[in-house]
Amino acid sequence: MSDALFVVTYEYVDDVLERRAPLREAHLALLRDAHAAGEATMAGAVGDPVTGALFVFRSREAAERFVIADPYGEGGLVVRHRIQPWTLVVGA
Repeated sequence: MSDALFVVTYEYVDDVLERRAPLREAHLALLRDAHAAGEATMAGAVGDPVTGALFVFRSREAAERFVIADPYGEGGLVVRHRIQPWTLVVGA
């Protein structure tokens, strides 16, 4: 793996909290698997109330695989997503 990082940002539908329950465990399992494999370093919801999410991956390929397989995307909870390289300047 290289030192490059890639950030995935999600923008969710307005009623994501009401609609996510049937998909949530599969979504979290996918994230846990990516983390256990060393592909994802961090992930979490954004906003209060939740409006989106941010995920950090060690490669563009891992980020793309996650987005394609994520039940939230398949279930229509993600309005848009973006994958971008991230240049870390402070932190580990």
